[in-house]
Amino acid sequence: MKTIKPTQEAIQKETSEKEKTNDSSNGLFPIVGIGASAGGLEALEQFLSNVPEDSGLGFVVIQHLDPTQKGMLPELLQRKTKMEVLQAIEGMPVEPDKVYVIPPNKSMSISTGNLHLFEPKEIRGMRLPIDFFLKSLAEDRDELGVGIILSGMGSDGSAGISSLKENNGRILVQTPETAQFDSMPRSAIEAITVDIVAPADELPVKLIELLKHKPIKKSSAEPEIEDKNSLERIITLLRSYTGNDFSQYKKNTLYRRIERRLAVHKINKITSYVHFLQENPKEGDILFKELMIGVTSFFRDVIVWDYLKTHVIPSIINNIKSEPILRAWIPACSTGEEAYSLAILFKEVLTKMNRSDVSIQIFATDLDNDAIEKARKGIFLANISSDVSPARLKRFFIKTGEGYRINTEIREMVVFAQHNLTMHPPFTKIDFISCRNLLIYMDSELQKKIIGLFYYSINPEGFLVLGSSESLGSQSNLFTSLDNKLKIYRKTTLEQSPESFEFPTSFSKTTHIKNVEKTPVRSLPNIQALADQLLLNYFSPVGVLVNEEGDIIYTSGRTGKYLEPSVGKANLNIFAMLREGLRQKFPVAFRKVVKKKETIVLQNIKVGTNGDAKTLDISILPIEHPEQLKGNVMVIFKEVAAVQSDDHPTKSGSKSRRQAELEEELRQLQSEMQNTIEEMQTSQEELKSTNEELQSTNEELQSTNEELTSSKEEMQSLNEELQTVNAELLTKVDDYSRVNNDMKNLLNSTDIATLFLDKELNIRRFTNQATEIFKLIKSDIGRPFTDQVTDLIYPELENDAIEVLKTLVFIEKQIPAKDGRWFTIRIMPYRTNDDRIDGLVITFINISDLKQLEVDLEENGQINRMWLDSTSDIFISLTDNGEIKEFNPKAELFFGIKREEVLGKSFVNIFVPEPERSKTQKGIIKLAKQGKPGTFEMPVLIAGNKKAFVTCTFQILISNLKTPKAILIMLTKE
Repeated sequence: MKTIKPTQEAIQKETSEKEKTNDSSNGLFPIVGIGASAGGLEALEQFLSNVPEDSGLGFVVIQHLDPTQKGMLPELLQRKTKMEVLQAIEGMPVEPDKVYVIPPNKSMSISTGNLHLFEPKEIRGMRLPIDFFLKSLAEDRDELGVGIILSGMGSDGSAGISSLKENNGRILVQTPETAQFDSMPRSAIEAITVDIVAPADELPVKLIELLKHKPIKKSSAEPEIEDKNSLERIITLLRSYTGNDFSQYKKNTLYRRIERRLAVHKINKITSYVHFLQENPKEGDILFKELMIGVTSFFRDVIVWDYLKTHVIPSIINNIKSEPILRAWIPACSTGEEAYSLAILFKEVLTKMNRSDVSIQIFATDLDNDAIEKARKGIFLANISSDVSPARLKRFFIKTGEGYRINTEIREMVVFAQHNLTMHPPFTKIDFISCRNLLIYMDSELQKKIIGLFYYSINPEGFLVLGSSESLGSQSNLFTSLDNKLKIYRKTTLEQSPESFEFPTSFSKTTHIKNVEKTPVRSLPNIQALADQLLLNYFSPVGVLVNEEGDIIYTSGRTGKYLEPSVGKANLNIFAMLREGLRQKFPVAFRKVVKKKETIVLQNIKVGTNGDAKTLDISILPIEHPEQLKGNVMVIFKEVAAVQSDDHPTKSGSKSRRQAELEEELRQLQSEMQNTIEEMQTSQEELKSTNEELQSTNEELQSTNEELTSSKEEMQSLNEELQTVNAELLTKVDDYSRVNNDMKNLLNSTDIATLFLDKELNIRRFTNQATEIFKLIKSDIGRPFTDQVTDLIYPELENDAIEVLKTLVFIEKQIPAKDGRWFTIRIMPYRTNDDRIDGLVITFINISDLKQLEVDLEENGQINRMWLDSTSDIFISLTDNGEIKEFNPKAELFFGIKREEVLGKSFVNIFVPEPERSKTQKGIIKLAKQGKPGTFEMPVLIAGNKKAFVTCTFQILISNLKTPKAILIMLTKE
């Protein structure tokens, strides 16, 4: 994406419109992958609660969940955000302003904006779901992918954010100090240069501000010139700060990396960033890290490594002609994963071809000194298990507390060095060069020079590997392609040498060092020390202080007559430095001194020194005091006069003495040889036994170590899952506690006495109002409710409760109490959420007031009945619909019909002649609507079906709702 400076009109337009983070030009929008592990629930809640519901972003949450438990995360997160929270299902598209949560016991990836679920292939302790998802997000969304790492244990997510970084995605990490578990945030910060580090609740605002900072298309050439000048100034500043020249790197790449820093610092103009860079030299180091990118992994692009293993490396080994040494070079090695991958591959091929005579030397170089230092250590996080097979991990790595360390065999094959490919001399006589994904950041001119440099460095028939997006360009004649797709080439032998290339001169940071002359300190001479030193030089014997293994610790006097340096590698062991004549008796005597802790003196030992012979007495003394030297051995050499023989012996006498000396010497040699043989046999047997024991112990330890490592990984994974489950359960407990309080307050506020019973009719819970009916206290919970004293006159209560448990049909009765109260008692089965019957619920509703009203109404009804029966007036009561409700005896006599025959029937239809019915009905309705009493005459049919005119007096009864309730008619005869 080309970086273009915004015009003033574009800025005003952007300000006037509602800012959006999604790319409307192609319908794509940023997708945020959030990784969390143990302790991540709190961080996730803090993050999502601060995300606006219309941010335009899609969020995908990846957390280490217990595969055996039902996922509760979606409902827990839903309480903290207004966005919809969903548990992901296969093929579900990611939409803006929604949150998607990984299901338990699944791995998840994203492709073309759709989520895909997989059964995890790794064992439980080695799953890295965050890395797996973020890598797919980097491939699917490129610069619209965002990775966020929150609280968690382990290093899951570090490899994933590296992939996002390579694709120009944004990386945000929770501040380790604010995380409940800081291992994942710290691993992420150590892995790459992240964009923002902040507490979880501040990350949403910073993320939205970061994504809002977008390049806006320029409308004139003048800003481009201004940007070009600013870019050149930035390159100059970087050259002065770091000593590296980026002038021949691709300008678009430089712009993109600089834009990231502009967004982080909220700087709108590149010219302003130049001033910021001038005032903050540390920003130069950060920008340098951004330009380095530094993204790598073990066996990246597996298909390339498979081809190298099966075709290229065997070809290199078979083409060895003179020295059996293979030389490989990996420019831009970053933190060393590719270099170690190549070393492992070489070792596997050599073992398969049984070529132990071939040695390998790999030169791994990079601009970034920090990356080189990390590569030299050879220590990697545990997440490399996703890229390295278990067999390779077991063979070439050593498990440590932090992760894995490359073993010595592979480490010694690689030489790491800081090296500038365009400024420093190249390595030569190279059989194999792997330079992947470096040339894509350089312009065509620099690419051409570097490819020419590779041609110069590679031996005839040597190989070159480039990245998948790189090519030879116009220099394809220098190499023959073995596989165009994999970008693997072999050097071509040309009749004419390629043109020479000139490279920029080296830039280096200038460091001013002030030389401070130090005045030597004179010390006053010590007469005693000088005198003691003089006496030691002239009169003390020659001696050597050694440890029990014979390593020389200190020498006194001139030992050159008795000891000499050994041939080959420097060795300060006294056994290797003994002169001729001491190598037979001295080792035997020394071992006896070490073993028995007693002094031994070897007398009259003849030593050859430069063609001459000396006779010595050698004293070997074990040291017990002082404490600092305890356990060491002092060897003292003292020259003695040789035994003089007679100068003029007789011929026979001379032969006899000489013969006796030789025989004595021979006996001594035979005795020493016998002792030596016996000691060697004993030592050999002991060593053999010890070696077998050590081998057995080593095998057991290796087996135990593997089991412990596997157990540790599984325990760590289980611990993370338990932490997550525990956090979810704590939240659930809080919810249930709150619901319990709500229910308790609800039950108490209804003022309804309620008893909750289990299947055995034991009291499970009761409301405060129930204590007014039963004599209940808190300790009665768990006791049978039939044992409780009650004021109810309800002996069938127990039987009714048992009946409801059997039939599951509720029972409702009105029961009096001894004190005059009345209760409506309702006995219902207690149903759980999974539709199980787990007891009874008995409610007691106080209806004493209703019962009193019922009595009062009954009395009033009897009084009204007596009044109607005794009155001389014709009295009829109608409903608002005109149906007869009451008909007194006088009305029965007048109309000649019984009360029971007319109740519920229409007054107009029965007693009004048909021609007058419509008019009469309208008159009654009119009076009812007015709600006022009235009087009018109308014809009626009386006893004998005679027609008579009567005067009707109407009274309207109004309900509480101000509507007609009843119509009272009193008829008067004319």
